[in-house]
This record gives sequence, structure tokens and C-alpha cells, in this order.
Amino acid sequence: MKYFVATILSKGKKSQQGFYAENKKEAHYLAKIKFSGMILKVIEAPAPLEDQLRRFKETLFANFKKRKLKQDALIAAIRQLAVMTNAGISIHDSLKEIADATTDKTLQTVLGTMSEDINSGHSLSQSAHNFTYELGNLSLAMIELGEKTGNMAESLHKLADMLEEIRRNIIKFKKAMAYPRNVMIAMAVAFTILISYVVPQFKTIFEQLGAELPLPTQILLFLEHLFNTYGIYVLASIAVFIFLFRYMIDHSRNFRYKWHLFLLRVYLIKNIIMFATLNRFTLVFSELVRAGIPIAEALETSIAMIDSLPLQERLLTVRSTVEKGGALYSGLAETKLFENMIIQMISAGESSGQLDAMMEKVMEYYKMRFDAIIDGLSEAIEPIMLFMIAGMVIMLALGIFLPMWSMGDAVQGRH
Repeated sequence: MKYFVATILSKGKKSQQGFYAENKKEAHYLAKIKFSGMILKVIEAPAPLEDQLRRFKETLFANFKKRKLKQDALIAAIRQLAVMTNAGISIHDSLKEIADATTDKTLQTVLGTMSEDINSGHSLSQSAHNFTYELGNLSLAMIELGEKTGNMAESLHKLADMLEEIRRNIIKFKKAMAYPRNVMIAMAVAFTILISYVVPQFKTIFEQLGAELPLPTQILLFLEHLFNTYGIYVLASIAVFIFLFRYMIDHSRNFRYKWHLFLLRVYLIKNIIMFATLNRFTLVFSELVRAGIPIAEALETSIAMIDSLPLQERLLTVRSTVEKGGALYSGLAETKLFENMIIQMISAGESSGQLDAMMEKVMEYYKMRFDAIIDGLSEAIEPIMLFMIAGMVIMLALGIFLPMWSMGDAVQGRH
């Protein structure tokens, strides 16, 4: 949002009023609505310092007020909405009834507000866009599909099915991560206890030794000093770092892009993101094409729901290729995201007029690949986990026993 200043002539006096708008055209429109009198000019200007501080404070704490909807509650609400819509009940009445019946406060607020928006003349997709954080991009894409095809009930049923599939994948991912996570937590607790209570017992002995301590022992003593002297500051620093990191992710597109780019280079994570994204993209795209939506529009909607900015950027070139009259398969080939076998399948689907059926096969392929990664996640993480555990044990063992061996040698008169 940009800051504008409107100069207004009212009752023979000039005055200036500041306000925010997306662009100059919208600023002129808003100035006519907001202020009484003759609008002499509207110019873009730097926002006052106190206004900048106020907006910064609002955006800084905005994330604490936002809450993701519980998936179970959201899926149930979407299924109810689909059934009621299919029965001929208006969207406004359906949303109001579901909002009144639910015990989830966040869902109640979202559905209640959407019901009021629709009553004010907005479409369901326009209202849903105000709750992108709570509903997610996939919900927005399928609601738009329902409006474009005129079959909202079917789109909502399909959306509920897709959300359940995503939820199942999340549960599988959490189960796969449970064992390595618990092992690493146990090791971290053990390491912290050793550093805080065991190492200090040896510290006095090491100081009396007077000899130069080996590097592992110096590292242990440094960590002991850091934990026991500045532990509270370390925890506070970590909390501040996490808070600032989340703020930058939410409010800086450039920072978010670089973070997503980094994740696409990390072992295992890159494959999870890649195949999850391609599975979701092909799932939504195939549904849109099956519903008769033009390919360019289907691409626009499907790409808009992709969370990874680098992948979104690469897939946007496909839409550009199609809009210029190029074939879909050639645009997908240029992204270098799809294997040659997939490109050939899509090419065959385009030439035979069965693109929707072929895209469904492609979606099933990426779903299989994603499921395979999740199923093998524990085995893939085990080498990393063992390496980290071995490193911690070796550091503790060498840090404590190397100086003791030196003391033993000294006692025996070898030095």
C-alpha cells in the first residue's frame, strides 16, 4: 500500500488529508468517496513517521492474531457447504448456518464474515481472498473453479477430498518423523544435562592440571560457560531470531524467495517440496481442464496456489508460452521440472484431445513419487541422525577423557 495526500477545497479553505491506496487511480477514487469538497490534486508522498511506526506495529503483531483453521473443522465445513449448496440452499444461508453451528471460534469468524460479504454483493471467491492465510491457496483455487464452471457443490466436494489427501500426507510425514525427532530430542536433553552438570565437575580438575587443553575439551568448557552464564540470553536470542525470521518470511517477498530457494537445495527437503508441489499443481490443473476451463486460465489458477516462489516463477513461463500460442508440453519442458516421460505423455494427451485424462495420470505419478519419499523418510534420515549422535558422543568422550589420559601420563611420570 502506498501513501497519498489529497488537497481538498471545502468552504473556501484548502486542507490536506493523508490515506493509503494501492495505486494513483484507486487513490483518486477513494479521495472522492472519503472526503467532502472539491479534490484539487492527489499526490504520492512519504508517510508521516508516526504513521509508519503505527503500521509497523500493526503488521508486527498481525501474525499473533492470525490462526490457521483446524483441518478437521475446515474439511467438515466444506463438506457441509457442498451438501447444502447441492440441495439448493443459497451460499449466504449455508455459510451463516454452518458458522452458527460450529464451535471453532476462528472458523465461526471466517464463515460469518464471508456470509456478510456475500450479502453485501461480493462473490464467494472475492470474500475468500480476504482469508487466504486461514483457508489456503488450494481452497481459493477450487472456489474459483466452482464459480467458473457453475457447479460449486462438485468443486467443494473435490476440495474436501483434496484437503483430506493432503491431511493424510501430513499425518504420514509426522509419523515418519516421530522416531528420529524423539531420538534427537532425547540426545539434546542428555547433552544439555551433561554440559550443565557433569562438565562443571571436571572443570576444576582441568584448571588444576594447568596444561594446555585439547580442542574438544575447550569446546565443551566454552559451551558449559555459555549455557550456565548466558543461558537465559541465548534462549531470548533464539526466540527473537525466530520471531524476526517469521516476520521477514511473512512480509518480505525477496526474503521469502531466497528462503524457498535455499530449501530447494537441502537434502530430502527439496524432493518433498518438489513432488508435493507438482502433485498439487497437476491435481488442480487436471480438474480445471476437465471442467472445460481454457488452458491459460487453468494454468493461472493452478500456479497461483503454489507456495514455493521459485517453482511458481518457473511455472509462470508455461502460461506465457501458452498465451503466445505455444504448446503446453513445450512450455512445461522449458521449466526443466518435468521428466521426459511426463512431457511425452502430455504431448500425447494434447494431440489426441485427452489432455484431462493424461494430466490425471501425471498427477497419480507424482502422488506415487511423493508417497514413496514420505514412506522412506525414516530410512533416509537415519544416516544423518547417526552421524549427529556419533559427533556428540565423540566430542563428549574426547573432551572429558583426553585431559584425564594426560593426567594419568603425568602421574606415571611419563611427562
